[in-house]
Amino acid sequence: MLDRPALKAIIALPLLQGVGLRRAKELIRHYGSAEKVLEEDHSLEGVQTALARAEKELQFIEKHHLSTYYFEDEDYPRRLAQCPDCPILLYGKGNILPNEGKFVSVVGTRSPSDRGKQLCRELVSDLAQKVPDVTIVSGLAYGIDVTAHRAALECGLPTIIIPGHGLDRIYPAMHRQVAIDSLAKGGILTEYMSETEPVGPNFVARNRIIAGMADAVVVVESRVKGGSLITADIAFSYNRDLFAFPGRPSDINSAGCNRLIKYDQARLIECADDLIAAMRWQPKQPDDNAYQTSLDQLFVDLEPEQRHLLDIMRGYEDGVHVNTLVAETHMPYAATSALLFEMEMRGMVRSLPGGLYRAIK
Repeated sequence: MLDRPALKAIIALPLLQGVGLRRAKELIRHYGSAEKVLEEDHSLEGVQTALARAEKELQFIEKHHLSTYYFEDEDYPRRLAQCPDCPILLYGKGNILPNEGKFVSVVGTRSPSDRGKQLCRELVSDLAQKVPDVTIVSGLAYGIDVTAHRAALECGLPTIIIPGHGLDRIYPAMHRQVAIDSLAKGGILTEYMSETEPVGPNFVARNRIIAGMADAVVVVESRVKGGSLITADIAFSYNRDLFAFPGRPSDINSAGCNRLIKYDQARLIECADDLIAAMRWQPKQPDDNAYQTSLDQLFVDLEPEQRHLLDIMRGYEDGVHVNTLVAETHMPYAATSALLFEMEMRGMVRSLPGGLYRAIK
């Protein structure tokens, strides 16, 4: 646990002119601590200015009850600590347990197809059922990122958001509620001080944290260029296990995934079971009695429309198309889809390829 003077020196050191991440680490290792660097290296300029800014940041940390993670401490994310360019200091908000369980980073395009979003939700939902000690990591961006966070929250999994700015704001602002909801189980983790603007280079840099924290990185959908491929390239350079969902050659949103698979950078997966098998994780064995009790409890709170949908689906062992459900229930398509999505997130139905749904009995 860092005391206040030590933390203040650690915050101040990288702020000095000519002292970047790499040199700061070298100086700390040479002198033994950031405090000694500032005290003994008389070649450094602007120390008092940097300390004044660090004091302001300390007050922000204390006011908002933030956590800090120093790269040489035991509570620093151990996977990230293995990376040569890991941040010296991370700022966190929430209930973050960076070294407990398995970590899967999920990334992808900001403009995913409906198929891509569905693949993402199914991946997270199935991981929650089969390896419930997994944490989902992503960047809160539009598209696949926020879909992964939301799916984790729906399934009760911890999710960690890695933004490209400080903890005095949320970007995009429309995802603020997702960030707030993550704090109960997971939270927000960043290398950036308060007052750091969400500018492009910061998002590129934060991708190394998304890659470095993970046991496995999954690209759901990606074009041939974009932030998710940057994350994939970094993950590959870190020797992380990298996976991608394939798409048709004509799918623009799958071109990046297909290329990763084509050039043996990523392994092809079609579902969570493929990821679990590749990682050699032991899936949780279902407890039939506990499972039935859980289902019974779920069904207690069902709305009449949901009960009607389940009754219909139970008559189709191989699944029933959503259009058939619309026709048999006489409900609007949008209302039927919304009910099915909620039921899927609660583990009562499973979506199948081709717009089919099947009741979990």
